[in-house]
Amino acid sequence: MLKIHNTLARDKQEFKPIDANKVRMYVCGMTVYDYCHLGHARVMVVFDMVYRWLKSSGYEVTYVRNITDIDDKIIKRAAENNESIHTLTQRFIDAMHEDADALGVQRPDHEPRATQFIPQMLQMVELLEQNGLAYQAADGDVNYAVRKFDGYGKLSGKSLEDLRAGERVEVASNKHDPLDFVLWKHAKDGEADEVKWDSKWGKGRPGWHLECSAMGSELLGNHFDIHGGGADLQFPHHENEIAQSEGAHQCQYVNYWMHNGFVRVDNEKMSKSLGNFFTIREVLKKYDAEVVRFFILRAHYRSPLNYSDHHLDDAKGALTRLYTALKSVPADVCEVDWSEAHAQRFKAAMDDDFNTPEAVAVLFDLANEVNRRQSAEVAAQLKALAGVLGLLQRDAQEFLQGATTAGGLDDAAINTLIEARITAKKEKNFAEADRIRKELLEDGIVLEDTVQGTSWRRA
Repeated sequence: MLKIHNTLARDKQEFKPIDANKVRMYVCGMTVYDYCHLGHARVMVVFDMVYRWLKSSGYEVTYVRNITDIDDKIIKRAAENNESIHTLTQRFIDAMHEDADALGVQRPDHEPRATQFIPQMLQMVELLEQNGLAYQAADGDVNYAVRKFDGYGKLSGKSLEDLRAGERVEVASNKHDPLDFVLWKHAKDGEADEVKWDSKWGKGRPGWHLECSAMGSELLGNHFDIHGGGADLQFPHHENEIAQSEGAHQCQYVNYWMHNGFVRVDNEKMSKSLGNFFTIREVLKKYDAEVVRFFILRAHYRSPLNYSDHHLDDAKGALTRLYTALKSVPADVCEVDWSEAHAQRFKAAMDDDFNTPEAVAVLFDLANEVNRRQSAEVAAQLKALAGVLGLLQRDAQEFLQGATTAGGLDDAAINTLIEARITAKKEKNFAEADRIRKELLEDGIVLEDTVQGTSWRRA
């Protein structure tokens, strides 16, 4: 029985899809004016993991992850580059796909672009206006009347009074209330034709929040199962999505809201202003893409993810250990045997709000079993279970060769292999211990066993 931590309920709940055996899931995607960063990588990998597990659990899944291809930041960047909006956004969409492919992220079933759904957005604004929740301000913008929607704040837990008193609320004289947000932005003088569309309220473009509401409803229906995104989107973006969608269609919008935790650098939130901002491409110049995926997945999706070279080195060493087990006992491609004890533990972990740290721990237990028993059957189970997470699907020798630097294995990989050898000796698996020693020697690493422990040097 799958349980999901529902942000809306602030608790783990048993997952019950609206339609039996079918799941409809929407995830907020990227605004394409720059290269994707590690925060984007986490969203893509986390919800790829969710998508894979839902399908492995027998559900028929329709997964939508949108692309925001019209936005103030996009317009500004295109003007700075002296290029068209389309040229800019297509370049970064292509780059996003390259990054996602490298990280083993499967393409969603639908990848709508905001500019392709302008009619649906205008239709939603008209419904909100008919329902008394939208109005055109003196400056031409069409705004959402927040105080007229009774449920505002139910996702974030914020009250209207707290929001009104908060410093983050921007007061604008053209709004009926400072909490109101824009649905349709009026076109400004001098703006290019490619950033404005005709409407009954005049030429303009959609507000960011409106885009996701319209695309989600059009592709998944007015009421669907799962909506995901980063924790930073919970308020105001997702709160505003609820207000728009439920205000327009007069029914519940989403049953389960999922939010992944922040990426932090040295325990501070990653941001350009702090100068601790890393693109996926920068990280992939130093680390294998599967190492980055493994680094993301061995943390629980709701917990903060602290990025550092040390943590990536540790992830590299750990993944090396798993691949080393598969190198010693090659595994045939096969289906998971879900009746087997390790697979049952793996399933229990994943059914408990996608507990990937526990699921990864099962993989290491299987790797130890492979090393101890030299069993091809156990190795096949290890590879099959890891495949559910999008891991360990390459040739082991290929990965291990790629884990070396110009000077041979790096320190993390060496220490991981030494730890595996120590474990093998404790378990009296001397054949495995000798194999690891030989493997290290082939890579120019000489081990020296003393009463104090094992040390190493490069030959």
